Amino acid sequence: MYLTCSNSHQMVASQYMIEQAKTILKDVFGYEEFRALQQEIIENVFRRKDTLVIMPTGGGKSLCYQIPALLFKGLTVVVSPLISLMEDQVQQLTALGIEALVLNSTLSYDAYQNNIARLMRNEVRLLYLAPETLLMQKTLAMLSSQQIDCFTIDEAHCISEWGHDFRPEYRQLIEVRKRFPQAVCMALTATATPRVQEDIRQSLCFEASDNFIASFNRKNLFLQIVQKTHPVEQTLEFLQKFPNQSGIIYCLARRQVDELSEVLTNAGFSVKPYHAGLSDHERQQNQMRFIRDDVQIMVATIAFGMGINKPNIRFILHYDLPKNIESYYQQIGRAGRDGLPAHCLLLFSYGDIQKVKYFINQKDEHEQRIATFHLNTLVGLAETDECRRIPLLSYFGEHYSVSKCGMCDNCTEEAQALVDVTIPAQKFLSCVKRTDEIFGAGHVIDVLRGSQAQKVIKNHHHALSTYGIGKEYSKKQWFYLSRQFIQKGLLDQDMEFGSLKLTPKAWEVMRGNQTVFAKLTVSQEKHTEYEETEHAFDSTLFELLRQRRKKLADDANLPPYAIFPDKTLIEMATYFPQSQEHMLRLHGVGLVKYEKYGNLFLELLCDYCQKHQLEDQPKRTTVPVVTSKPKTLTKPRHIVVGDKNNAGSTLTELREEFNVKLSTILDHLYKYHTEGYSLRHSHEFLELSTLSPERRIAASKAFDQFGTERLKPIFDALKEQVNYHDLHLFRLYYLTKPGTS
Repeated sequence: MYLTCSNSHQMVASQYMIEQAKTILKDVFGYEEFRALQQEIIENVFRRKDTLVIMPTGGGKSLCYQIPALLFKGLTVVVSPLISLMEDQVQQLTALGIEALVLNSTLSYDAYQNNIARLMRNEVRLLYLAPETLLMQKTLAMLSSQQIDCFTIDEAHCISEWGHDFRPEYRQLIEVRKRFPQAVCMALTATATPRVQEDIRQSLCFEASDNFIASFNRKNLFLQIVQKTHPVEQTLEFLQKFPNQSGIIYCLARRQVDELSEVLTNAGFSVKPYHAGLSDHERQQNQMRFIRDDVQIMVATIAFGMGINKPNIRFILHYDLPKNIESYYQQIGRAGRDGLPAHCLLLFSYGDIQKVKYFINQKDEHEQRIATFHLNTLVGLAETDECRRIPLLSYFGEHYSVSKCGMCDNCTEEAQALVDVTIPAQKFLSCVKRTDEIFGAGHVIDVLRGSQAQKVIKNHHHALSTYGIGKEYSKKQWFYLSRQFIQKGLLDQDMEFGSLKLTPKAWEVMRGNQTVFAKLTVSQEKHTEYEETEHAFDSTLFELLRQRRKKLADDANLPPYAIFPDKTLIEMATYFPQSQEHMLRLHGVGLVKYEKYGNLFLELLCDYCQKHQLEDQPKRTTVPVVTSKPKTLTKPRHIVVGDKNNAGSTLTELREEFNVKLSTILDHLYKYHTEGYSLRHSHEFLELSTLSPERRIAASKAFDQFGTERLKPIFDALKEQVNYHDLHLFRLYYLTKPGTS
């Protein structure tokens, strides 16, 4: 079906194959162009160079080996621990006319033998295997008779013991790979810290030049973390925002899954549970109902979701604390794979930390140290008062320089006031030093609070001058402060053992040369406002298209997204295509899909457009990607706010008119100004702030020096003594005063 090439004249052949790859991308998969890094990765594979791919969930990893598989002459073997993902991908590839099959323990004897027969007849392009199946001698013997052109290791973080999902059998893949030296090797994962990446490279003997690391930033995910107070009520309130939308609720324990599922079912929600205590049949049935949109919400333990390729999940709710940042990132990554906005809410409580620690304590000593470090970094993410993406992406080795992402709670709400904690910081730092910088925060806090714990007495720390000088704070408060001290760069924490060490900045605090401001209490639940990027489309037509898709999917025994994803239906309801030419311009519509389903949707579209007198509005390839839900075409909110401000509306009037917080109005005005619109100068920016005349002068000098794009450098320059709310106000005053460009 597809062109192949030999290994000779490799560079010329590689370029030729890229052109063929672009044709397949459009005709088979229905995409106009490659996403970031996809073409570079495919070119590297064509050159037979081993390739490490770190790409976020939903970033398009699968195409990086599926397209080469259609161009290589031999077989592409894909190793994955996720049976559901393998079956889902084979199903979707088969629907596209691609020869793919799976070998795993869920197949019947007859189906297994039939797949082997097809393989031996060279009828297969892609073979999906679980690592356990691949490692069987009969499988290795069978593959030895085949031409293996590509050996793909999915979920490659399982190779590393520093990964969150280490699997010993994955280490054995290294030897299997050596048995097929002629095959180019790909390793792919969505969650790998720099340490895990290095472990994968060394284990598989990859060259550093063959790494492709995409941004971990999922821009369409709104991140929110709130204090868990009344979790059932909080969950019910949250779900009201997503009528008839798909989502996942994660719980730590099976009992919690069952109890919450029952509560939500009684409240009228479309819900099914998923955990290891259910029978295999019930789990599979519940998962299938969710994938096929027969059930809207899954309440599950972390066992659910691995390998789920459902693109239209609109929310993730963590009812309990995940075990680490990798798990959190992986689980929220199951939302918004279609590129449309999705909401990720985590209910955070210190009681949940103890639950996670219980599981950690079941591990051996070495694994406990690693798991404890992972837990501490997750708690740091929950407690941070800066943009959530900064610590999240930093964990994966990515520097995020945007001060306000606009898609997390910390960036869309008024900042909690900071208080002067210089004296408590000096006490804590001094105690770290006097205990020789070899202990973790827990032990330091025990000393500060005068604990009689055996470890304190054994080390003679009850005799230190810092013993008992910190009784004014609870253990929980000290832990909260200690994590802020780490975030502020006063302390370094050992990755494996958790011990704390002073930094040069800490010595400045201890000498009294620097003041420390921090939060003393965890903020209560935040009623966050954020605006999605809106795009108008006909919601009535969209629902009719969804109904047509659901019937076709049920008739073909496929999940709806295997027919067309939501993004394709949204584009149909936006551009009203009424011809094959215009239909083929839409996202996800290639020749193969059009031949199967195009006329069935065109019939509906033409009928609807004729009844409502709607004209075809051909999509241009440069049109921005559709990114949201139904809304009437209106002027962007920040333009409306800016125009009203220029017309004389006060900040208070604007806040009341739009029923939002003052910080939201300030964000709109700043965006209005940065887009080149003139904004009137108003003394109201000063009147609503608490800045003294001296602080105003200092702030002006800081803006002169560092510019106005980011507030963090200004905050630091003012020694953290001016809160962000005042800085937002003064920045607008500074930007609009006469003589400021």
